[in-house]
Amino acid sequence: MKVTSGELAQNTKETTSLLTKPTQGGIPASAPDKSSKLGPRSLWHFGRTAFKRPAAIASLIVMGLLLVGRQLRLLEPLELTAFDYMMQLRPALPLDDRLLLVEGTEADIQSYGFPLKDALLNQVMAKLEKHQPAVIGLDIYRDIAYPPGHAEFSTRLKNSDRIVPVCKLSDSNNPGTPPPPGVPIERVGFSDFSVDAKSVVRRALLFGDPPKNSRCMSDSSFSFQLARRYLEQKGIQPQLTSQQHLKLGKAHFKPLEPNDGGYQHADSAGYQILLNYRSGGALARSVTLTDVLQDRVDPNWIKNRIVLIGLTAPSLNDLLYTPYSTGQQRFERTPGVVIHGQIASQLLSSALDGQSLFWFWPEWGEVLWIWVWSMAGGIVVRVVRHPGQQAIAEIVALSLLLGSSVFLFLGSGWIPIVAPALGLIFASTGVLAYNAYEAEQEKRKADEERRYIEEKAREQESNLALLQELLRERLNPSLKADSHVSLSESTDMAPDEDDATAIATSKDFEASKNDPPITYRDTSQHLAGRYEVQNVLGAGGFGLTYLAQDTQRPGTPTCVVKHLKPARRDDKFLGVARRLFETEAEILEKLGKHPQIPQLLAYFEEKQEFYLVQEYVEGHPLSDELPVDKKLPETQVFKFLKETLEILVFIHEHKVIHRDIKPSNIMRRESDNQLFLIDFGAVKQIQPQEPTDQENYTVAIGTRGYAPAEQYAGHPTLSSDIYALGMIGIQALTGIPPYQLGHSESGDVIWRHLVTVREEFAVILEKMVRYHFAARYQSAAEVLQDLQRIMS
Repeated sequence: MKVTSGELAQNTKETTSLLTKPTQGGIPASAPDKSSKLGPRSLWHFGRTAFKRPAAIASLIVMGLLLVGRQLRLLEPLELTAFDYMMQLRPALPLDDRLLLVEGTEADIQSYGFPLKDALLNQVMAKLEKHQPAVIGLDIYRDIAYPPGHAEFSTRLKNSDRIVPVCKLSDSNNPGTPPPPGVPIERVGFSDFSVDAKSVVRRALLFGDPPKNSRCMSDSSFSFQLARRYLEQKGIQPQLTSQQHLKLGKAHFKPLEPNDGGYQHADSAGYQILLNYRSGGALARSVTLTDVLQDRVDPNWIKNRIVLIGLTAPSLNDLLYTPYSTGQQRFERTPGVVIHGQIASQLLSSALDGQSLFWFWPEWGEVLWIWVWSMAGGIVVRVVRHPGQQAIAEIVALSLLLGSSVFLFLGSGWIPIVAPALGLIFASTGVLAYNAYEAEQEKRKADEERRYIEEKAREQESNLALLQELLRERLNPSLKADSHVSLSESTDMAPDEDDATAIATSKDFEASKNDPPITYRDTSQHLAGRYEVQNVLGAGGFGLTYLAQDTQRPGTPTCVVKHLKPARRDDKFLGVARRLFETEAEILEKLGKHPQIPQLLAYFEEKQEFYLVQEYVEGHPLSDELPVDKKLPETQVFKFLKETLEILVFIHEHKVIHRDIKPSNIMRRESDNQLFLIDFGAVKQIQPQEPTDQENYTVAIGTRGYAPAEQYAGHPTLSSDIYALGMIGIQALTGIPPYQLGHSESGDVIWRHLVTVREEFAVILEKMVRYHFAARYQSAAEVLQDLQRIMS
């Protein structure tokens, strides 16, 4: 018996850096000039920059898809369902005592038959009017006479100003239902509702423009007619604002727009508002027709009230779904007369009590809302990488979204909830997929870099062997290839032989007497035309280390320049030395990606001498914190061991060992006290433990007291670095240099009696410095894991 607002005839409402990546054997070039014009290079730069922000990209893509889905009304059913559930969460208001429902129940229909006779309805009207109601609404079509009693009933309808009957507007399939004959059209209201999909009434249609051929020519709804007549008796008249909006008492009723709330392109024909249901249960006091006819109704329930008369018998099927239907076990429907009562109650509550009306954000606000939550979903999974924590963060974000939406809804604000929730989920899923892709790419890149460094280390080992052979020929041409010689390499200046860096034989020292002395470079000149030498940091067998300033970078930042001098100048030797230098630089460039390893800024050759330019770490070496006889607290030792082990894990993952870990090669940066591992001039690829043809060419490098036995023999392993770090820890606890500590018959260091330390910590240190490398920790990761276990 009801129609949608879409069946109404028409709508009455009119409303960069200066240094590039180092190149092989050359000076890094300065950055090119930037152009202010937008060209392919600028677009490429923008694309690369944007690709590095997957959360933003994912949120924009997801938001775009959601906006398209909204335009196609794909999300509207979900938004309306969310509206229904939020409506069910609202606390029910008390019964509206300004209304009284007179129901024609199933029992009444069985007693009096159907259709109800005019005499019966006339008797009901007479009994109600006797108690002076404000207005009586008859939600029963009476365009046809149902005698007996038609004349008396028709006369009452025409003459009583208290009675408002109904009619039905026409549509394409139905010419409509006219009002009772003789009743002025100004006192008639149409019974039509704005019905959403699946016959759910969420909107109230207050006015409509009836078609010319309609049998019902009323332009006001039944519920509005009832509310208006009630309010007129309170001295409140309907008014129009400057925006042509309805004003009733305290309330300003803004008409519903097609895209308000969760609607998209909704049929907003006529003057509609969102129906603010009082509750999902009883609206007001209700009595039956039998109760009225038998005078079982308290007159005070009628006097000055709105009395609605309608049929509620399920067999008549004048029932519609409401937002509360989904919360009921059998999806129960509500009689039309009750929905009319809900609309009238809303108009009265807003006009008299100041009850808030539903409000909505503008469309741009809804788009921003969707984008914010889409961005939030991407950021959550971008920042939180642990799967369990990601799930918790997503649940928290969704809960926050739902909670804020419900909170606003309780304050009569209806904003999109499904679209931002889907945006959060889809954006996080997209970024999660990107994270997986990125992790796979990083793993692939890391594997490639690891293989690259391994290959370069093998090249380096080969070059070292060849360089050793050439030096052997220089020192003693009569030496044969099967003679083992151990070459020295000093990485810093040592105050005495106890702090020497190289492990060398007496023959090496004897032969080195014929080497030309190391000369300091004239600091008045600039290396490569840009590096101004400030002073010399150290000197060794292979050259010098300078502190310099890069004059071609803004602010002339300080850097460290290592100057490597080849022992011979013939083409053969220089060729081998050049290959060794280049592979060493390429390894350092890869290792310098770790935040606690100085970066390689450049490398170049000048006048047949080689230079490495590295990041300058302003601070002091760990050796300054370890003076003789000073014992550090266990917690402090624990901390620097843990931090250094985290660097070693990275190095050892690349199958590279440092081979010269000692306090002077561990720097503490002044700005943040972070430790740096420096001086990677002795990297060496791990070799099998079984004898090989290259064993005789192994270069043995290290520092006395920190280098283990196998390193003295020229066969360092990953555990050699662990040994050196363990000895630093023991030195820090005891205050005694490693070379002054005693050893047991098995070769293990004797130190436990010199200091009091936790047993678990002591066990870890002892395993780090076992004499036999096979008895030590075999990886830095194992040591770090045990340290973290005792720390927790």
